[in-house]
Amino acid sequence: MSESEVPQVSRPVVTPVRVVIALCLLAPFVAMLWVSSYAKVDPAFIGIPFFYWYQMLWVLISTALTMTAYKLWQYDQRSRGAASAGRGAAADGDGARREGGEGR
Repeated sequence: MSESEVPQVSRPVVTPVRVVIALCLLAPFVAMLWVSSYAKVDPAFIGIPFFYWYQMLWVLISTALTMTAYKLWQYDQRSRGAASAGRGAAADGDGARREGGEGR
């Protein structure tokens, strides 16, 4: 079987890890754009109206979610790189064996 006949198996573009990454990055936007959910004064926290401390809390939550998304992205890229390197090494090994066998 020639190299052009070998079916290339590609990994899906949408994976569970990438869905989690998207949700981590989308959550702060939804929370901040849904203003009617936090456009109120009560409950106050140490004298600060809810409207303000809710937004400041989301700054911290957004930082944690962005960091989580970044770490998951690194993990995804490493796993994709290892998988493609493994396929490439296997293909190179088959080619070397075929070439060595043809000369005999």
